[in-house]
Amino acid sequence: MSPPAIDGGRHLRIGLVSPYSLTVPGGVQAQVLGLARELRRRGHETRVLGPCDGPPPESFVTPLGNSLPLAANGSIAPLAPDPPAALRTLRTLRDEHFDVIHLHEPLAPGPTMTALVTHTAPTVGTFHAAGASASYRLLGPALRRLLERVDRRVVVSKDALALVQDHLGGDYEVLFNGVELEQIRSTDPIDVPEGSPPVMLFCGRHEERKGLHVLVDALAERPDLDVRVWVASDGPDTATLMTRTAGDSRVEWLGRISDEEKFARLRAADVFCAPSLGGESFGVVLIEAMAAGTTVVASSIDGYRNVATDGVDALLVAPGDASALGDALARAVAAGPAIDAIRRAGSQRAETFAMSELAERYLRIYGELLVHSAT
Repeated sequence: MSPPAIDGGRHLRIGLVSPYSLTVPGGVQAQVLGLARELRRRGHETRVLGPCDGPPPESFVTPLGNSLPLAANGSIAPLAPDPPAALRTLRTLRDEHFDVIHLHEPLAPGPTMTALVTHTAPTVGTFHAAGASASYRLLGPALRRLLERVDRRVVVSKDALALVQDHLGGDYEVLFNGVELEQIRSTDPIDVPEGSPPVMLFCGRHEERKGLHVLVDALAERPDLDVRVWVASDGPDTATLMTRTAGDSRVEWLGRISDEEKFARLRAADVFCAPSLGGESFGVVLIEAMAAGTTVVASSIDGYRNVATDGVDALLVAPGDASALGDALARAVAAGPAIDAIRRAGSQRAETFAMSELAERYLRIYGELLVHSAT
């Protein structure tokens, strides 16, 4: 479907702003870059602004400086709240003359908040976080005043809606996160030697809320489970968990991997395991696994139930229950007709979260904003 007719059908200059370092893997960063790629495919001149700790990941990224690791939402967020980043943001907004500015996590300290304060163009704000927010609780009055500068407000799930609405109020549109289906499905799988045991992949920051320790517990309880376990990424718990699995030849520690390698391993894996304990507003990585044709085993937390249904397109277990997780993993790797049906249903479910459809929805919002600003 073509973009909506805006000022005679002209292509737009769109600025997407990320508060998080674009060279550090993360869900928000992946959404920003993926949306930019889709908008550019449609002919819209789109640039992404954000911190970068190293070379920008795409030619259309404008780096705003290095990030600082700051505690946020039970994790460590690579933010850039420093004055040099603010000055680079202001300079870029002045030079680019965007028709629309789209802020992801608009109230996060750093480039998005700077862009919101200056408000140089009609502004869309997308809220991703779910769970709890100390800043929303403590800084509510000030943030509510800033929120008035967001012309259109979007949340990625009902859980994200509950967080921001409970603390700050206001009206929001709920839009799903998007997945670049063709990019995933066109990626060649990592080569797995014939006769190898079934392959299981974990990909997430090694910290309490991602639940990697629950997977390690499940493997310890099931020494009979003949699998090959790929553990991607890293984090504060990496050293401890590596020590715990030092004698388990099933576990392979990969370190940080690129999106391309993640997709290649998802395409090769039999099972994707996401044992998170909470703090997930939307299960994008589950949709990526479904799109890759991989059986999903995950925790039945609210954010994951937004995209997956137990026994239909995934196997969901109580968060933190290592025994239940081990049983579900054993069912998944054993395969059979029921698991094949779940895998097929997952692939169909992924179709409903195509990035192309999300881009279409945002283009409609951009068009409505521009029409409104012109009147």
